[in-house]
Amino acid sequence: MRQDLAKMVYDDIGFEDITTCALIPPGLNVKGRVMAKESGIIAGVGLAVDIFAEFGVETDLMVMDGEKIDNGQIIMEIFGDPRNILSVERTALNLLMRMSGIATVTRNIIEKVHSVNPNVLVAGTRKTTPGLQFFEKNAIRSGGGDTHRYRLDDSVLIKDNHLALVGGVDEAISRARKYISFTKKIEIEVESLEEAMLAVRAGADIVMLDNMEPAEVKHVIEFLKKENLRDNAIIEVSGGINSDNIIQYANTGADVISTGYITHSARSLDLSLDLDNIHQ
Repeated sequence: MRQDLAKMVYDDIGFEDITTCALIPPGLNVKGRVMAKESGIIAGVGLAVDIFAEFGVETDLMVMDGEKIDNGQIIMEIFGDPRNILSVERTALNLLMRMSGIATVTRNIIEKVHSVNPNVLVAGTRKTTPGLQFFEKNAIRSGGGDTHRYRLDDSVLIKDNHLALVGGVDEAISRARKYISFTKKIEIEVESLEEAMLAVRAGADIVMLDNMEPAEVKHVIEFLKKENLRDNAIIEVSGGINSDNIIQYANTGADVISTGYITHSARSLDLSLDLDNIHQ
């Protein structure tokens, strides 16, 4: 992972940071700090430390991932060669800001959901930025959310296009069960009460009710209870869920709410890096 972070910086620098090399002589040391310019939840501090360390910059953390920060609060202090600091500044800040934005949205969503249902999990989806999915998923965790799948090999998730090619819920779950290890769960995406019943009876571990209105979700869950099948599978809801309607889904009785909103619609948290006190 440290090599991946270093590559991000080198990709940004190219052959050299010509501005810094032109203006700043070698052999200096400088002290500085990363500061919050708005309140939120911090995430990615460990990655920022790794980036700075790769380029010989020392860090002293004031907060840890998942902690609430206020406008003006110092996130970390840094000390080292200003040529190195300025060269890695943008990459380190971009990751910190992106991850903190996701963590902040996640925490806000969870607080809203838990005000009506403290037992439901809020999870991310794989609607992440290619190449950044590991970092964005970890930001969800820092915000208190569930990461869901990091990659396709984490678990089976049978979606509508799989079903269209295989021919049905029973056959899809049967093929998956024969193929995978007992250590992997099988989740299936369904769009109707009939498919949900088939999925539970076929032994799916998780049934995702996709793009259903809250009233439909309640109906499915009540019917499963009536048939004594409610406890046979985890019930997840997903599709079109955002900050405006998530309370309605939290009141359905579902176990998990998964939403891409916390990644694809998160705004980066505003942070800055300031330098001072040059020492010869």
